[in-house]
Amino acid sequence: MKIFITSTIKEIDEATISAENISTLDLMERAAQEVSCEIVSRWRQSQRIVVFAGPGNNGGDALAVSRLLYEQGYRPEVYLFNTKASHLSAACATNRDRLVALGGVDFTEVVRDLNLPKLGPGDVVLDGLFGSGLRSPLKGGYTALVQYINDSNACVVSIDVPSGLFGEWNVGSDRRNIVRADLTLALQFRRLSFFFKENAEFVGEVKVLDLDMDANAIAEKPADYYLIERSDVHEVLKPLNPYINKYDNGTVLLVAGSYGMMGAAVLAARGAMRAGAGLVTVHAPRIGCVPLQTAAPEALFEADASEYFTSQIDLHHKFSVVALGPGMSTSPETVDAVDSFLKTYRQPCVLDADALRCIYKRPVLLRSIPKGSVLTPHAAEFDALFGRHDTDEERLKKAVEVSKLYEVTIVLKGKYSMTVRPDGKVYINSSGNPGMATAGSGDVLTGVIAAFMAQGYPTDWSVVLGVYVHGLAGDLAARKHGQHGLLAGDIAEAVGPAIAEILQQNKR
Repeated sequence: MKIFITSTIKEIDEATISAENISTLDLMERAAQEVSCEIVSRWRQSQRIVVFAGPGNNGGDALAVSRLLYEQGYRPEVYLFNTKASHLSAACATNRDRLVALGGVDFTEVVRDLNLPKLGPGDVVLDGLFGSGLRSPLKGGYTALVQYINDSNACVVSIDVPSGLFGEWNVGSDRRNIVRADLTLALQFRRLSFFFKENAEFVGEVKVLDLDMDANAIAEKPADYYLIERSDVHEVLKPLNPYINKYDNGTVLLVAGSYGMMGAAVLAARGAMRAGAGLVTVHAPRIGCVPLQTAAPEALFEADASEYFTSQIDLHHKFSVVALGPGMSTSPETVDAVDSFLKTYRQPCVLDADALRCIYKRPVLLRSIPKGSVLTPHAAEFDALFGRHDTDEERLKKAVEVSKLYEVTIVLKGKYSMTVRPDGKVYINSSGNPGMATAGSGDVLTGVIAAFMAQGYPTDWSVVLGVYVHGLAGDLAARKHGQHGLLAGDIAEAVGPAIAEILQQNKR
């Protein structure tokens, strides 16, 4: 699913109006009907609903919703903020007139001073102050109004976007002046800003309302951001050829594990094997042989010269893909081994965890990473490599920059893991759950991504598939074990069933 920026959404609105030969008011009425239906499905007619409408089209939406609710037996208290008297949008003014014409509506048009209504925990506030058309942070009396709403403990429902929140980038905004919604009723499209951790407190629950916008315009308009859903994945994932052998499914070399950290190597190996790699070899210090062969006997073991850590990465065989990092350690000898490997190996590889930490110790190695490689940092690892970032938004912007600079694919791991391609395209993952925030989960992901690369999928889709399958495996494991106490091993064991579930959907 495409995630459009605000300017493109406006173009789609205009294309819909043109294609259907309707007016802006008609499209607004369509939105109002969907919003009012959602409110009716959640609250009874006796519910106190206080509507705050701004002077633009978002306010027009709120006024239209108020009229529809009133016609269905609700008694909303409506406040229209028209502090500049003549600056209502045409659609907002028309919807004001339609609402007033009903008679009996508790309506206040605020031109100067306002005695704000008392709000409490049992009330519902409908936020229609400012939508995606907002061009600058809120100021003046609107900041006091927003803070009043946020302090009220009322249930806040925002139309399209919480007032004060921009659709994409919010760095520099005063976060005190953004409405904290409990429910955001997004009109047709989710906004990019909804996927950033720092904005979760503002958007709350998100419900996307289908406005039946012009399908041709949606298909034709370009986008740099995509939400990956199951339908996207099952179109790419291929069933196994009945005549293949293990080498057709690809060979994976995992450079992983060290004294006290062999569990990471085991989890990565299980992830790779469960994701379909034909043959998995683990290069690890000699002390890791018994743990690995006991916990993952299907994997081959290749002993390093060192007893306790990786000291050399010499490829004695040709592998489809090499993945480095899980539990590998960052000893000086290991840093030297990673240094030597990156300066001589020229095929795309997967770099995770300790491999990234080794590069952090020698930042010049960033320029030695083979083009087309995959980096899978969590927030702290990313910041160690590329500087401190206070928000996910800042982190994504930097990831787009460095992905292009070094010609690598970067996975920013989080609730909505984001895969960043060198061409600037960003794929946002929709699977997974909070229980997956557990030690070893990232090691499983490394193995899964490596397995898809080994099977011949293009690098970008190997990553997208890997991240989605890993998240779905976590969801299946959570159904069985619960989110609390979910283990990385549970996720690894569910990778196969996750793939099977996606493939089964292909057959329907």
